[in-house]
Amino acid sequence: MRTILITGPGGSGRTTVAAATALRAAADGTRTLLLGADTTDTLGVALGTGTGPTPAEAAPLLTTWRPDAAARFRDDLTAFQTRAANVLDLLGASRLDAEEVTPLPGAGELSFLRALRDAALSERYDLLVVDLPPLAQALPLLALPEELRRYLRRLLPPERQAARALRPVLGRLAGVPMPADWLYETAGRWDVELAAVEAVLTDRTTAVRLVAEPGPAGADAVRTATLGLALRGLRTEALIANRVLPDAEDGTWPAGLFAQQRKTVDAWRETYDVHRVPHLGRDPHGTDDLTALAVPAVNPATAPVEWPVTDRIAEDGVLVWHIPLPGAVRDELDLIRRGDELVITAGPFRRIVPLPSALRRCTVAGAGLREDELRIRFAPDPGLWPVGGR
Repeated sequence: MRTILITGPGGSGRTTVAAATALRAAADGTRTLLLGADTTDTLGVALGTGTGPTPAEAAPLLTTWRPDAAARFRDDLTAFQTRAANVLDLLGASRLDAEEVTPLPGAGELSFLRALRDAALSERYDLLVVDLPPLAQALPLLALPEELRRYLRRLLPPERQAARALRPVLGRLAGVPMPADWLYETAGRWDVELAAVEAVLTDRTTAVRLVAEPGPAGADAVRTATLGLALRGLRTEALIANRVLPDAEDGTWPAGLFAQQRKTVDAWRETYDVHRVPHLGRDPHGTDDLTALAVPAVNPATAPVEWPVTDRIAEDGVLVWHIPLPGAVRDELDLIRRGDELVITAGPFRRIVPLPSALRRCTVAGAGLREDELRIRFAPDPGLWPVGGR
Protein backbone atom coordinates (compact mmCIF):
# COMPACT_ATOMS: atom_id res chain seq x y z
CA MET A 1 0.00 0.00 0.00
CA ARG A 2 1.16 3.51 -0.81
CA THR A 3 1.11 5.94 2.15
CA ILE A 4 1.06 9.74 1.82
CA LEU A 5 1.61 11.78 5.00
CA ILE A 6 0.33 15.34 4.71
CA THR A 7 1.24 18.12 7.13
CA GLY A 8 2.06 21.80 7.23
CA PRO A 9 1.97 24.86 9.47
CA GLY A 10 -1.23 25.46 11.40
CA GLY A 11 -3.77 27.25 9.22
CA SER A 12 -2.03 26.33 5.97
CA GLY A 13 -4.97 24.25 4.71
CA ARG A 14 -3.31 20.86 5.13
CA THR A 15 -6.61 19.13 6.01
CA THR A 16 -8.30 20.53 2.92
CA VAL A 17 -5.39 19.40 0.75
CA ALA A 18 -5.44 15.94 2.36
CA ALA A 19 -9.16 15.59 1.65
CA ALA A 20 -8.72 16.83 -1.94
CA THR A 21 -5.79 14.42 -2.49
CA ALA A 22 -7.77 11.43 -1.26
CA LEU A 23 -10.83 12.46 -3.28
CA ARG A 24 -8.77 12.78 -6.47
CA ALA A 25 -7.15 9.38 -5.95
CA ALA A 26 -10.54 7.77 -5.43
CA ALA A 27 -11.88 9.46 -8.56
CA ASP A 28 -8.92 7.97 -10.45
CA GLY A 29 -10.03 4.49 -9.39
CA THR A 30 -7.80 3.94 -6.34
CA ARG A 31 -9.27 2.37 -3.20
CA THR A 32 -8.38 5.09 -0.71
CA LEU A 33 -8.53 5.47 3.06
CA LEU A 34 -8.32 8.99 4.48
CA LEU A 35 -7.12 8.95 8.09
CA GLY A 36 -7.54 12.05 10.28
CA ALA A 37 -5.64 12.95 13.44
CA ASP A 38 -7.67 15.96 14.59
CA THR A 39 -9.93 15.48 17.59
CA THR A 40 -12.40 17.87 15.96
CA ASP A 41 -14.05 16.91 12.69
CA THR A 42 -12.16 19.23 10.35
CA LEU A 43 -11.99 16.51 7.72
CA GLY A 44 -15.73 16.04 7.86
CA VAL A 45 -16.27 19.78 7.46
CA ALA A 46 -14.02 19.87 4.38
CA LEU A 47 -15.75 16.87 2.82
CA GLY A 48 -19.19 17.94 3.90
CA THR A 49 -19.94 14.42 5.09
CA GLY A 50 -18.65 14.12 8.65
CA THR A 51 -16.16 11.53 9.93
CA GLY A 52 -16.10 9.35 13.02
CA PRO A 53 -14.44 6.53 14.95
CA THR A 54 -15.74 3.93 12.52
CA PRO A 55 -14.48 3.86 8.90
CA ALA A 56 -17.26 5.12 6.63
CA GLU A 57 -17.65 5.72 2.91
CA ALA A 58 -17.48 9.41 1.97
CA ALA A 59 -17.47 8.92 -1.81
CA PRO A 60 -17.05 6.03 -4.24
CA LEU A 61 -13.79 4.22 -3.38
CA LEU A 62 -13.09 6.75 -0.57
CA THR A 63 -13.32 5.75 3.10
CA THR A 64 -12.70 8.17 5.98
CA TRP A 65 -11.68 7.32 9.52
CA ARG A 66 -11.04 9.51 12.57
CA PRO A 67 -9.99 7.15 15.38
CA ASP A 68 -11.28 7.69 18.91
CA ALA A 69 -8.08 7.94 20.96
CA ALA A 70 -9.94 8.10 24.28
CA ALA A 71 -11.82 4.85 23.64
CA ARG A 72 -8.67 3.06 22.55
CA PHE A 73 -6.80 4.22 25.65
CA ARG A 74 -9.61 2.94 27.88
CA ASP A 75 -9.50 -0.45 26.14
CA ASP A 76 -5.70 -0.65 26.47
CA LEU A 77 -5.73 0.24 30.17
CA THR A 78 -8.49 -2.25 30.90
CA ALA A 79 -6.50 -4.98 29.14
CA PHE A 80 -3.34 -3.99 31.03
CA GLN A 81 -5.14 -4.24 34.37
CA THR A 82 -6.32 -7.71 33.45
CA ARG A 83 -2.79 -8.89 32.55
CA ALA A 84 -1.33 -7.36 35.73
CA ALA A 85 -4.15 -8.57 37.97
CA ASN A 86 -1.92 -10.64 40.28
CA VAL A 87 0.52 -7.79 40.88
CA LEU A 88 -2.25 -5.26 41.45
CA ASP A 89 -3.99 -7.56 43.92
CA LEU A 90 -0.70 -8.15 45.75
CA LEU A 91 -0.22 -4.40 46.10
CA GLY A 92 -3.80 -3.92 47.21
CA ALA A 93 -4.41 -1.57 44.28
CA SER A 94 -7.90 -0.50 43.38
CA ARG A 95 -8.61 -1.00 39.71
CA LEU A 96 -9.98 1.73 37.52
CA ASP A 97 -13.30 1.31 35.78
CA ALA A 98 -13.35 2.08 32.06
CA GLU A 99 -15.88 4.87 32.63
CA GLU A 100 -13.50 6.82 34.90
CA VAL A 101 -10.46 6.61 32.62
CA THR A 102 -9.42 9.74 30.72
CA PRO A 103 -6.47 9.78 28.27
CA LEU A 104 -3.09 10.75 29.67
CA PRO A 105 -0.79 13.15 27.77
CA GLY A 106 0.68 11.27 24.83
CA ALA A 107 -2.00 8.57 24.81
CA GLY A 108 -3.74 10.15 21.84
CA GLU A 109 -0.55 10.18 19.80
CA LEU A 110 0.16 6.51 20.51
CA SER A 111 -3.41 5.51 19.69
CA PHE A 112 -3.26 7.40 16.41
CA LEU A 113 0.05 5.77 15.43
CA ARG A 114 -1.43 2.34 16.07
CA ALA A 115 -4.44 3.27 13.96
CA LEU A 116 -2.06 4.36 11.22
CA ARG A 117 -0.33 1.00 11.41
CA ASP A 118 -3.63 -0.88 11.24
CA ALA A 119 -4.76 1.20 8.25
CA ALA A 120 -1.48 0.76 6.37
CA LEU A 121 -1.56 -3.01 6.82
CA SER A 122 -5.14 -3.36 5.64
CA GLU A 123 -5.67 -5.16 2.35
CA ARG A 124 -8.93 -3.33 1.67
CA TYR A 125 -7.18 -0.23 0.34
CA ASP A 126 -4.47 0.66 -2.16
CA LEU A 127 -3.69 4.13 -0.81
CA LEU A 128 -3.56 5.64 2.67
CA VAL A 129 -3.72 9.43 2.93
CA VAL A 130 -2.93 10.68 6.43
CA ASP A 131 -3.96 14.13 7.61
CA LEU A 132 -1.28 14.68 10.24
CA PRO A 133 -1.42 17.41 12.91
CA PRO A 134 0.35 20.75 12.27
CA LEU A 135 4.13 20.61 11.91
CA ALA A 136 4.86 21.48 15.53
CA GLN A 137 3.02 18.30 16.61
CA ALA A 138 3.60 16.15 13.51
CA LEU A 139 7.40 16.07 13.69
CA PRO A 140 7.55 14.77 17.31
CA LEU A 141 4.73 12.34 16.46
CA LEU A 142 6.74 10.82 13.60
CA ALA A 143 9.78 10.48 15.89
CA LEU A 144 7.83 8.81 18.70
CA PRO A 145 8.00 5.11 17.62
CA GLU A 146 11.78 5.08 17.25
CA GLU A 147 12.35 6.99 20.49
CA LEU A 148 10.06 4.77 22.55
CA ARG A 149 11.62 1.60 21.15
CA ARG A 150 15.03 2.88 22.14
CA TYR A 151 13.86 3.61 25.70
CA LEU A 152 12.29 0.15 25.98
CA ARG A 153 15.48 -1.57 24.83
CA ARG A 154 17.55 0.37 27.36
CA LEU A 155 15.18 -0.14 30.30
CA LEU A 156 14.27 -3.77 29.57
CA PRO A 157 16.90 -5.29 27.26
CA PRO A 158 15.45 -8.29 25.40
CA GLU A 159 18.55 -10.38 26.08
CA ARG A 160 17.79 -10.35 29.79
CA GLN A 161 14.70 -12.45 29.16
CA ALA A 162 17.03 -15.43 28.66
CA ALA A 163 17.80 -15.36 32.40
CA ARG A 164 14.22 -16.03 33.53
CA ALA A 165 15.21 -19.14 35.47
CA LEU A 166 17.87 -17.19 37.35
CA ARG A 167 15.66 -14.27 38.34
CA PRO A 168 14.60 -15.66 41.74
CA VAL A 169 18.25 -16.34 42.63
CA LEU A 170 19.38 -12.94 41.36
CA GLY A 171 16.58 -11.27 43.28
CA ARG A 172 17.73 -12.89 46.53
CA LEU A 173 21.36 -11.98 45.87
CA ALA A 174 20.55 -8.39 44.97
CA GLY A 175 17.99 -8.01 47.70
CA VAL A 176 15.49 -6.43 45.33
CA PRO A 177 12.63 -7.95 43.31
CA MET A 178 13.38 -8.75 39.69
CA PRO A 179 11.04 -7.75 36.84
CA ALA A 180 8.22 -10.21 36.36
CA ASP A 181 7.57 -12.11 33.15
CA TRP A 182 4.46 -10.06 32.40
CA LEU A 183 6.57 -6.88 32.35
CA TYR A 184 8.94 -8.31 29.72
CA GLU A 185 6.01 -9.68 27.76
CA THR A 186 4.32 -6.26 27.79
CA ALA A 187 7.55 -4.55 26.72
CA GLY A 188 8.00 -7.11 23.95
CA ARG A 189 4.48 -6.55 22.70
CA TRP A 190 4.97 -2.78 22.70
CA ASP A 191 8.24 -3.19 20.84
CA VAL A 192 6.56 -5.26 18.14
CA GLU A 193 3.74 -2.73 17.75
CA LEU A 194 6.11 0.24 17.62
CA ALA A 195 8.34 -1.59 15.14
CA ALA A 196 5.32 -2.09 12.88
CA VAL A 197 4.52 1.64 13.00
CA GLU A 198 8.16 2.49 12.32
CA ALA A 199 8.17 0.10 9.35
CA VAL A 200 5.19 1.91 7.84
CA LEU A 201 6.80 5.33 8.27
CA THR A 202 10.13 4.27 6.77
CA ASP A 203 8.72 2.10 3.99
CA ARG A 204 9.88 3.04 0.48
CA THR A 205 6.26 3.63 -0.54
CA THR A 206 5.74 6.23 2.20
CA ALA A 207 6.32 9.91 1.49
CA VAL A 208 5.48 13.30 2.95
CA ARG A 209 3.70 16.16 1.26
CA LEU A 210 4.19 19.56 2.86
CA VAL A 211 1.44 22.17 2.61
CA ALA A 212 2.24 25.84 3.11
CA GLU A 213 0.90 29.20 2.07
CA PRO A 214 3.57 31.16 0.14
CA GLY A 215 5.11 33.91 2.22
CA PRO A 216 7.88 34.52 4.79
CA ALA A 217 6.20 32.49 7.55
CA GLY A 218 5.46 29.59 5.21
CA ALA A 219 9.01 29.62 3.87
CA ASP A 220 10.50 29.43 7.37
CA ALA A 221 8.17 26.59 8.34
CA VAL A 222 8.98 24.61 5.19
CA ARG A 223 12.72 25.03 5.69
CA THR A 224 12.52 23.80 9.28
CA ALA A 225 10.18 20.92 8.43
CA THR A 226 12.36 19.70 5.57
CA LEU A 227 15.35 19.48 7.91
CA GLY A 228 13.38 17.66 10.61
CA LEU A 229 11.95 15.16 8.14
CA ALA A 230 15.34 14.54 6.52
CA LEU A 231 16.95 13.81 9.88
CA ARG A 232 14.27 11.14 10.36
CA GLY A 233 15.00 9.69 6.92
CA LEU A 234 11.57 10.69 5.61
CA ARG A 235 11.20 11.78 2.00
CA THR A 236 9.50 15.08 1.14
CA GLU A 237 7.76 14.11 -2.07
CA ALA A 238 6.13 17.43 -2.92
CA LEU A 239 5.53 20.93 -1.62
CA ILE A 240 1.95 22.13 -2.03
CA ALA A 241 1.85 25.92 -2.36
CA ASN A 242 -1.69 26.47 -1.12
CA ARG A 243 -4.05 29.42 -1.65
CA VAL A 244 -1.94 30.84 -4.45
CA LEU A 245 -3.48 33.99 -5.92
CA PRO A 246 -4.41 33.77 -9.62
CA ASP A 247 -2.16 35.38 -12.21
CA ALA A 248 -4.33 38.46 -12.65
CA GLU A 249 -3.49 42.11 -12.35
CA ASP A 250 -7.03 43.54 -12.35
CA GLY A 251 -6.78 44.87 -8.81
CA THR A 252 -8.79 42.02 -7.30
CA TRP A 253 -5.90 41.06 -5.03
CA PRO A 254 -3.35 43.33 -3.26
CA ALA A 255 -0.31 43.78 -5.49
CA GLY A 256 2.10 43.38 -2.58
CA LEU A 257 0.65 40.03 -1.55
CA PHE A 258 0.66 38.83 -5.14
CA ALA A 259 4.37 39.74 -5.56
CA GLN A 260 5.29 38.14 -2.23
CA GLN A 261 3.64 34.85 -3.15
CA ARG A 262 5.26 34.76 -6.56
CA LYS A 263 8.70 35.41 -5.07
CA THR A 264 8.29 32.62 -2.50
CA VAL A 265 7.02 30.08 -5.05
CA ASP A 266 9.92 30.87 -7.41
CA ALA A 267 12.40 30.33 -4.55
CA TRP A 268 10.75 27.05 -3.60
CA ARG A 269 11.04 25.74 -7.14
CA GLU A 270 14.82 25.78 -6.84
CA THR A 271 14.65 23.06 -4.19
CA TYR A 272 11.25 21.36 -4.19
CA ASP A 273 8.77 19.79 -6.54
CA VAL A 274 6.21 22.59 -6.14
CA HIS A 275 2.52 22.28 -6.97
CA ARG A 276 0.39 25.42 -6.93
CA VAL A 277 -3.13 25.13 -5.54
CA PRO A 278 -5.14 28.26 -6.41
CA HIS A 279 -7.15 30.33 -3.98
CA LEU A 280 -10.86 29.73 -4.58
CA GLY A 281 -11.82 33.04 -3.02
CA ARG A 282 -13.51 31.14 -0.16
CA ASP A 283 -12.89 28.24 2.19
CA PRO A 284 -13.39 24.98 0.25
CA HIS A 285 -16.40 23.01 1.43
CA GLY A 286 -17.79 19.83 -0.05
CA THR A 287 -16.64 17.54 -2.82
CA ASP A 288 -17.25 20.06 -5.61
CA ASP A 289 -14.86 22.60 -4.10
CA LEU A 290 -12.29 19.90 -3.29
CA THR A 291 -12.41 18.60 -6.84
CA ALA A 292 -11.74 22.14 -8.09
CA LEU A 293 -8.45 22.27 -6.18
CA ALA A 294 -5.50 21.43 -8.42
CA VAL A 295 -3.79 19.00 -6.05
CA PRO A 296 -1.20 16.69 -7.63
CA ALA A 297 -2.10 13.11 -8.46
CA VAL A 298 -0.62 10.23 -6.49
CA ASN A 299 2.26 8.84 -8.51
CA PRO A 300 4.18 5.59 -8.02
CA ALA A 301 6.74 5.67 -5.24
CA THR A 302 10.18 7.00 -6.10
CA ALA A 303 13.55 6.06 -4.65
CA PRO A 304 13.65 6.08 -0.82
CA VAL A 305 15.99 8.24 1.22
CA GLU A 306 19.36 6.56 1.68
CA TRP A 307 22.30 7.23 3.99
CA PRO A 308 25.06 5.46 2.05
CA VAL A 309 28.59 4.69 3.21
CA THR A 310 31.27 5.11 0.55
CA ASP A 311 34.67 3.46 0.65
CA ARG A 312 37.45 6.06 0.37
CA ILE A 313 40.10 3.99 2.12
CA ALA A 314 42.30 3.61 -0.97
CA GLU A 315 42.22 7.35 -1.74
CA ASP A 316 41.91 9.02 1.68
CA GLY A 317 42.11 6.23 4.25
CA VAL A 318 38.53 6.74 5.43
CA LEU A 319 34.95 5.57 5.01
CA VAL A 320 32.43 8.37 4.47
CA TRP A 321 28.86 8.31 5.77
CA HIS A 322 26.58 10.53 3.66
CA ILE A 323 23.52 11.92 5.50
CA PRO A 324 21.29 14.27 3.44
CA LEU A 325 20.23 17.25 5.57
CA PRO A 326 18.69 19.90 3.29
CA GLY A 327 18.45 23.26 4.99
CA ALA A 328 21.03 22.45 7.66
CA VAL A 329 23.28 25.24 8.94
CA ARG A 330 26.88 24.44 9.79
CA ASP A 331 26.85 26.33 13.10
CA GLU A 332 23.71 24.47 14.22
CA LEU A 333 25.14 20.97 13.69
CA ASP A 334 26.58 18.82 16.46
CA LEU A 335 27.80 15.21 16.53
CA ILE A 336 28.57 12.97 19.51
CA ARG A 337 29.78 9.37 19.25
CA ARG A 338 28.41 7.15 22.02
CA GLY A 339 29.53 3.57 21.63
CA ASP A 340 27.83 2.16 18.54
CA GLU A 341 25.49 5.14 18.24
CA LEU A 342 25.78 8.65 16.87
CA VAL A 343 23.90 11.56 18.39
CA ILE A 344 23.06 14.05 15.62
CA THR A 345 21.76 17.52 16.41
CA ALA A 346 20.59 19.67 13.50
CA GLY A 347 18.99 22.97 14.46
CA PRO A 348 16.09 22.22 16.83
CA PHE A 349 16.12 18.50 16.04
CA ARG A 350 18.04 15.63 17.60
CA ARG A 351 18.27 11.96 16.72
CA ILE A 352 20.28 9.04 18.04
CA VAL A 353 21.07 6.58 15.26
CA PRO A 354 22.94 3.26 15.31
CA LEU A 355 26.13 3.18 13.29
CA PRO A 356 26.31 0.89 10.25
CA SER A 357 28.21 -2.27 11.16
CA ALA A 358 31.37 -1.32 9.22
CA LEU A 359 31.61 2.05 10.98
CA ARG A 360 31.44 0.54 14.45
CA ARG A 361 35.04 -0.62 13.99
CA CYS A 362 36.15 2.91 13.11
CA THR A 363 36.85 6.18 14.84
CA VAL A 364 35.36 9.50 13.78
CA ALA A 365 37.96 11.39 11.77
CA GLY A 366 35.95 14.52 10.98
CA ALA A 367 32.79 15.82 9.36
CA GLY A 368 31.68 18.50 6.95
CA LEU A 369 28.49 19.94 5.44
CA ARG A 370 28.51 20.15 1.66
CA GLU A 371 25.64 20.61 -0.77
CA ASP A 372 22.98 19.97 1.89
CA GLU A 373 24.70 16.74 2.90
CA LEU A 374 26.48 15.89 6.13
CA ARG A 375 29.57 13.83 5.34
CA ILE A 376 31.14 12.09 8.33
CA ARG A 377 34.58 10.55 7.89
CA PHE A 378 35.50 7.38 9.76
CA ALA A 379 39.04 6.00 10.02
CA PRO A 380 39.40 2.21 10.51
CA ASP A 381 40.58 1.30 14.01
CA PRO A 382 43.72 -0.85 13.55
CA GLY A 383 42.86 -2.77 16.70
CA LEU A 384 39.46 -3.80 15.34
CA TRP A 385 39.90 -3.71 11.56
CA PRO A 386 41.27 -6.96 10.11
CA VAL A 387 44.37 -6.62 8.01
CA GLY A 388 43.70 -6.82 4.29
CA GLY A 389 39.90 -6.90 4.53
CA ARG A 390 36.68 -5.81 6.18
